[in-house]
Order: sequence, then structure tokens, then C-alpha cells
Amino acid sequence: MFALIWLAIFTAPSFAQDATATRLSHAVQFLSAGNLDRAEGELQRVLRAAPKEYRALDLLGVVRILQRRQIDAETLFQRAIQSKPDFASAHAHLGLLYLQTRREDEAVPELQTAIKLDPARTDASDALVHILREHAQTAASSDDPKQALGLLIEARKLAPKNPDVQFEFATAAFQMSLLQDAVDGFKETLSQRKDDPFAVYGLGRAYGGLGELDEARQQFAYYITLSPDDPSGYCSLGMTLAALERPDEARTQFERSIALAPEQTEAYFRLGVLELLADNWGPARANLQHVLDRDPKHAGALSALGRLEFQQKHYTQTVELLRRATANDDSLLEAHYYLGLTYGRLGQKAESEHEFQKATQLQHEDVEKRKALWKRLDLPPASNPQPQRP
Repeated sequence: MFALIWLAIFTAPSFAQDATATRLSHAVQFLSAGNLDRAEGELQRVLRAAPKEYRALDLLGVVRILQRRQIDAETLFQRAIQSKPDFASAHAHLGLLYLQTRREDEAVPELQTAIKLDPARTDASDALVHILREHAQTAASSDDPKQALGLLIEARKLAPKNPDVQFEFATAAFQMSLLQDAVDGFKETLSQRKDDPFAVYGLGRAYGGLGELDEARQQFAYYITLSPDDPSGYCSLGMTLAALERPDEARTQFERSIALAPEQTEAYFRLGVLELLADNWGPARANLQHVLDRDPKHAGALSALGRLEFQQKHYTQTVELLRRATANDDSLLEAHYYLGLTYGRLGQKAESEHEFQKATQLQHEDVEKRKALWKRLDLPPASNPQPQRP
């Protein structure tokens, strides 16, 4: 990453025309041409006459970097800063050196100082964005999405036109349920990188979470044109169409998803839910049982099948299925609600009241977090499908 940075950063500075300035200009020209010996010769002449000449110290530090003499370079950059603390170039170069030698904690303040002194220092801002993104990835992998989002907000301020930063920010915002921020980030990604399939898919999910279902439908339909072999796109489009109460179209999309990936469970589960809501009990049972044959602990399928048994007044089977569902995921509001109803039908009043209380508690805890898409489906969400990378 850093092999060409030091040569790429040079533009000839404007020096007042005196002997020192002339030698500095010559040194920059030699350095840009890769002639390190002649560049060093000019800089050494300047420093013999003026040992604290900060520009010469800074440029000689760059020469040392290109000579792979990092320790000497660090000393020269530090001397330049001591001579002129508000010299942005030396702070930027010292920060880049620290980053190159994996001393990121020391790099960050130097890069921040360089940017503060000279906001046009893209070398410093690009390096700081690189650090922030790496730290955000570490935080995300450590299950700390709040820290990851904070780091990406800082990166986004420094690089508002960087599509990778915008995409990572949008993804982190979505994970934190900051859905409008996610929409904004994905849209900005697409303004810089048109037809990015993962940004299109993410935008569809964010719109769905906001309850803007027709916008979500359009994004998922477009995603399918970009990634026609990804079953996740068809499944997500089917879920959106189901929420829009367009069951026939939804069924078609679930079937397309299954045709592409017969080994999956997600589209079978969603198709089972769709048939259940339409009172098509035979197909509903077949699809939900298919899920459970592959994943006996699938809480969503257990809950949906329990609801089906309740509707058929098979209360013993209902209790068994719903208790298995809540054992695997105690946050399933519908499972607790139907358990309450079932216990009531069986005359078990204490158990019924307990389950209703649990359902009420979950409703209060979850009411602001539940996404409109899942609420419209009227069943607990399973794991959200993710697009497959090619």
C-alpha cells in the first residue's frame, strides 16, 4: 500500500526565490524523478547552512524513507516538527511513517494534526480513513457495532465521496437499526458506484425496515437483474411482495429462490408462512416440515407450525411445538401469545397468564425495533437472507 505513497505526494512547492529556496526546489525535482542521491546532496547543502530548516529536514526524511532508513526518517520528521510545530507536511509524513511501521496509535494524532493544519492533505486523510476502516472492521468482528459505527462516521466526514466508506457506514447503521442513515449511505454509495449489487440489496433492506415497501420492492427487483443467480434476491423480493399483500407474486419469487437453491430453508419457511396466512394448511405444513427436517431448531418454523396446529385445534401438538420454539428463541412474541391462547383453551389459567404477560413484555420491549416488513408478515422473522457474493 505504501510503496508509492512517498513519490506520489510531491507537488513542487512555491518557494521565495533565494539560494535556499532554489536548492529546495531542485531537491523536490530530483526526488520526484527518483534521483535520491542528487536530492540528498541539495538538502545536505541547505542543512549545513541552516540546520533547523524544517522543509529540508522534512524532505530529507522522505529521502530516508525511500532508502528504507525508517529510524533516520522518523528523527528528521520529528526535528522538522520541533523547528516548526505547525508544518503540516512533517506531521503527515510522520503519521504515514507510523502507519507504515504498524504504529497506528502514534499515527492517528499526527495525521489528525496534519489535516487540521492543512485540510487539503489527501495523503493524511486517506491514511486516517484507512485506519478508521480497519478499526471499524475489528470492532464489528468483536460484536461492537456501536464503536464500528462511530469510527465509520469519522471516516465518512473525511471521505464523503468514498463509496467503500459509505457502504460500510450504511451497513453499520443498518445493524444499529438507524435505517434512514442506512438509506442515505447506500444511496450515496450508488451515486459514486452505480449498479453496485450489494448496495442495491442493502438499500432494499433499509427501505423495508422503514416500511417503505414499494421502494424496497423496486430495489430487490433491480438486484435480481444485477445478480440473477442469487436465490437471496428472489427470497427478499418475495418477502416484500408478501408484505404488500401480493401473495401470488410472492409465491412465484419464493419458488424461484428454491429452484436456484433447493438445499436452503429460508424460502421454504417464507412460503410456508405465506400458505399459512392464506389458510392453505396442507402446503403450509409441507413447507414448514421441510424446514424442520433440515433444521429441527428453526424457531420460526416451529412457531408457525404451532400456530397451524392451533388453528386445527390440535392443542397438545401446539403446546409441544411452541414450547420448542420458545426454548430456541425466547423472544418470539407470537409463540408466547399462541401458547397463552392454547393454555387458556386447555384450562391452564396460570400458564396462560404467564405466557400473555411474557408476550406483553416482549411487545413493549420490541415495539420500536420491529421492522415494518416483518410486522406485516404477522410472524416472527427468521434470519434475514443475505446476498451471495459471486
